Amino acid sequence: MAERAPYWVVPVMRTGYGARGAVYLVVGSLALMAAVFGGEAEGTTGALEQLKSQTWGVIALWGIGAGLLCFMVWRVIDAFMDLETYGTGLKGVVARTGQVVTGVIHGGLGLWVFAMALGIGTGSGGSKSWTAKLLAMEYGPWIMGLAGAAVVGAGIYYFYKAYSEKYKAHLRRTALMERLDPAAKVGLVAHGVGVALIGGFLIFAAVTASPEQAGGLGKAFDTIRGMAFGRILLILLTGGLIAFALFCFIEAVYRIVPARAGPDVKTLAKRADPRT
Repeated sequence: MAERAPYWVVPVMRTGYGARGAVYLVVGSLALMAAVFGGEAEGTTGALEQLKSQTWGVIALWGIGAGLLCFMVWRVIDAFMDLETYGTGLKGVVARTGQVVTGVIHGGLGLWVFAMALGIGTGSGGSKSWTAKLLAMEYGPWIMGLAGAAVVGAGIYYFYKAYSEKYKAHLRRTALMERLDPAAKVGLVAHGVGVALIGGFLIFAAVTASPEQAGGLGKAFDTIRGMAFGRILLILLTGGLIAFALFCFIEAVYRIVPARAGPDVKTLAKRADPRT
């Protein structure tokens, strides 16, 4: 583990979380408007395509793409230098591996956003294409099923993270942060729901050998809307995703790097000693 993180890690981290928040804010806001006023709730790709059509859309896409690449750099550096002191035990290795995986996923999304900004083909049928190719492989359904189970596990972890309040150990304590904490918890739960649904779609696609069953947030929105009281549930979910965007913005401002912050920094999980 590094004794102290490089100085440039903190601004890269904050830029990355800001871009992540921007993505969820766009997706959640457009989906919420569709749920309230009618229309189809778009997933990540559809929402960003709508953003591109706005006056400053292309500039916004460049900023979001750069930020997502920063998020990838932060997660990979964080994992390899163990900047959040997870350690080298089994639990720590799993946590740090997860950091690398989520970083690479966001980096891939960042490159996709750049391609969209440049006008390079980013067809919406891409997910069905790669799932079809994977299912056609000898052990493809097993691989997809295991991937789906891992994604469901990640969704459950967000529930656990909210319930256990472990996220508080990485957030600087301020009066404003304490007031925003309930919204942060709601955002984590909503994000967990979305992630778990996506994992469930992957498992279902593997069991049925049907790539059409796989999908991202857009499919999750469609599935929820088709349920009893679906419109109300969709409003709750999209409102929660906006809360998760707020949580990302909170991390962009208040998240600390333990390997750089030092032991005296007070977090939401650690109150200041009244005797000092």
